[in-house]
Amino acid sequence: MSDGTFEPKIVGFLCNWCSYRAADLAGSSRVKYPPNVRIIRVMCSGRVDPTFALKAFELGADGVLLAGCHPGECHYLEQNYKAMRRFSMLKHTLRAMKLEEERFQLLWASAAEGNRFAEHVAKMTDEIRKLGPLNWPRNWIEKGVGDKEIEKFLKEHEEAMEVPAR
Repeated sequence: MSDGTFEPKIVGFLCNWCSYRAADLAGSSRVKYPPNVRIIRVMCSGRVDPTFALKAFELGADGVLLAGCHPGECHYLEQNYKAMRRFSMLKHTLRAMKLEEERFQLLWASAAEGNRFAEHVAKMTDEIRKLGPLNWPRNWIEKGVGDKEIEKFLKEHEEAMEVPAR
């Protein structure tokens, strides 16, 4: 459990067309939510490879949020169904690794749902704050990894996050 000073680091993979715009709407509407989420905009939630979430945990994230268009409303036809399948598969794997379920979450939010996005981030932040830090970097590698390493990883995998083929 946390001693009250812990602030979780959450990596959010948000689709460009809906959930990223919901986050933007929350900000432009001045809806308050914790600043704990570091947003990575991807063209589609279906382009988020499960290894991206694992790498985020490895690099020091305490939680990962995958957010996209509501099922049936994907700008790339059915890619969010692909994201849902990948989420379920990775959730099962993380459970087998004894990772708490609250650390990896899925959110469907349209561009008009800024409040929904803000509420989910606030709830997720509170849940992870109660769990305490994940500390995977200390368990897996000798030295801590910072934001520069996360940025380097994203640049190396930028091509994989481009627009999916229709």
